[in-house]
Amino acid sequence: MKTLRTTCCVVGGGPAGVMLGYLLARAGIKVTVLEKHEDFFRDFRGDTVHPSTLDIMHQLGLLDGLLQLPHQRVTSVSARIGNLDFAAADFRLVPSRCKFVALMPQWDFLNFLSERAKRFASFELRMRHEGTGLFRDGGRIAGVEAQSPDGPLQIAADLVVACDGRHSTIRQSARLSVQEFGVPIDVLWFRISRQPHDPEQVLGNINYGKALILINRGNYFQAGLIIRKGTFEQIKAKGLDALRQNIAQIAPYLRDRVAEIEDWDQLKLLTVQVNRLRRWHLPGLLCIGDAAHAMSPAGGVGINLAIQDAVAAANILTGPLRAGRVTDLILKQVQRRREFPTRVTQFLQVNAHKALNAAFQTDGPIQVPWQLKVVDALPGRKWIMGYVVGVGVRPEHVVDAETIRIPQSLQKLAVRFGASIGAIMKTARFLRAC
Repeated sequence: MKTLRTTCCVVGGGPAGVMLGYLLARAGIKVTVLEKHEDFFRDFRGDTVHPSTLDIMHQLGLLDGLLQLPHQRVTSVSARIGNLDFAAADFRLVPSRCKFVALMPQWDFLNFLSERAKRFASFELRMRHEGTGLFRDGGRIAGVEAQSPDGPLQIAADLVVACDGRHSTIRQSARLSVQEFGVPIDVLWFRISRQPHDPEQVLGNINYGKALILINRGNYFQAGLIIRKGTFEQIKAKGLDALRQNIAQIAPYLRDRVAEIEDWDQLKLLTVQVNRLRRWHLPGLLCIGDAAHAMSPAGGVGINLAIQDAVAAANILTGPLRAGRVTDLILKQVQRRREFPTRVTQFLQVNAHKALNAAFQTDGPIQVPWQLKVVDALPGRKWIMGYVVGVGVRPEHVVDAETIRIPQSLQKLAVRFGASIGAIMKTARFLRAC
């Protein structure tokens, strides 16, 4: 079996994996990213680039180039709940350089970022390379076993980072324990054409015991019909005509276009999961993004959280990787840094699912509860929701880490209080200057 050597092997070429690869290579660390497909083109992936992610792209000097790619800008979102137009979030007042969510195909984002990463000599992206397992040296993860176009391959690395999604092969190989949170819904994704007179900022329609997500993609909607978990086969048994009628009932302005759905192959079932690892790391291994915590599509925050994970991991790991001393204590700090925002976001998602599930209990028109009308009238609520969705809990910032020796006592202090190594480095630089 052929064996390669790298400093950090990242398994999975999604937003977390490519961003981490870019940041480490930018710091001069040899990094190899494995992606099992031959390209990034896959439909119905997370296509929302949030203000905090756009801030990161600005910090890297990549924002202007990114925004030259075709995209739509969403400055606010609302939902039609029964006969109430509920303004869900407003991004125009968030403390960010870009006060909008950019809607762009994820493959465009990944192609853009990976092409910029390839300009660094220490970056290597291997397409059609699937991470299939791990190998160990004593009690430490020593690298990745992979399947390549030329056969099986071993990639030895100081650190393996699993970014291979909610069904992570690497996570399974490491036998890390997953905590599941019950989700009562699944989503049927499909495309349907969009007309100029369609509502601009309406994200969802909820009525008649059903919910429909509509994401404006220019000349079409990326649509998601929210269904009760495990009912897809029942829906198929009723036939496409019944499905079309359901869509037209929720969003009457789509009635003249539902005939575009001609085959069940045009729909993709997303089995919604919300879970997270109890422990994100082993000696020589770290999990981030969906491999560490699967998110619901609620709020479209999954891609944002994954990229924030990657930035935090790069800030914390750059110095230790340069020094060749990535201890379990350092890996623990990544989890401590990112577990709090993960917990808060998942708490909000799980409770949003419960509220949505209550709307599924009747097939008739929804009677909007007075509590929702009161919430709709609260001052500042749209800005708060805009911040929670667009910026998120504990947004990360790129730290240009220098090789500063961090005493073990400070490392332990950072783990205890969830501080970042980047913050400690800034403090260390300040003290040295004094």
